[in-house]
Amino acid sequence: QVLESGGGLVQAGGSLRLSCTASGLAFNRYAVGWFRQAPGKEREGVLCSSSSGSKYYLDSVKGRFTISRDNAKNTLYLQMNSLKPEDTAMYYCAATLASYCSGSWSFYGYYGQGTQVTVSS
Repeated sequence: QVLESGGGLVQAGGSLRLSCTASGLAFNRYAVGWFRQAPGKEREGVLCSSSSGSKYYLDSVKGRFTISRDNAKNTLYLQMNSLKPEDTAMYYCAATLASYCSGSWSFYGYYGQGTQVTVSS
């Protein structure tokens, strides 16, 4: 089971840290991706972490978002800085047993329920 937390309302320019926690999974063996979906838009891959490294799928978040893991806590973090109103979306964590990343939602086998991030201007 995968569970996200840390979403909320923040002003433009602010920061949030999202957490993705897995129960029953050896998270260090899993590729874990963050996705987001804004109202009226398609879901899009943001970035991913695996044993092969991290990979960005959105140029717009490079330099602002970073991903990190705490394998001892089975938790992956998405640090979001310099947030913009266009970052407003439901953010989802997804995981799969793999040593590489993918920006495709269907690549993953475990999905969280999402956490809402709202950035006000």
